[in-house]
Amino acid sequence: MPRQLGELEDAVMTRVWEWNRPVTVREVLEDLQQERSIAYTTVMTVMDNLHQKGWVRREVEGRAYRYTAVSTRAAYAAALMNEAWSRSDNPAAALVAFFGMMSAEQREALRDAMRIVQPALPEDGTAPADEAGDGEAGEAADGAEPEAGR
Repeated sequence: MPRQLGELEDAVMTRVWEWNRPVTVREVLEDLQQERSIAYTTVMTVMDNLHQKGWVRREVEGRAYRYTAVSTRAAYAAALMNEAWSRSDNPAAALVAFFGMMSAEQREALRDAMRIVQPALPEDGTAPADEAGDGEAGEAADGAEPEAGR
């Protein structure tokens, strides 16, 4: 499971993710220097660390490396959320608290995501009949086999 990126690692990965192409240390450095004073060797070390941690892969091009993201920012965010949730001693309560922190836009994004993951789920959020126990499968809930010819 990935650990959270540090501040400078995140700044570097943000560029790699946003540019969505192989990048050099020099390119990242020049962009970072628009926000802060930073040395080439610092960026090179951070990118090497990201490579060692498996966040980026690199290929030699001339005398430099070109770095490419191994996964997306969305996958990174999902992994962090999953890690935090799995560490909870009460996952249901953690989800309720998390949902309570969400903005209206985030709740709508969650609804959209649920429609993608569970396309059979009606818009009102209720479970389909068979999952809710309203269908034939629910008749044998006591563990007995249904009688033939019912």
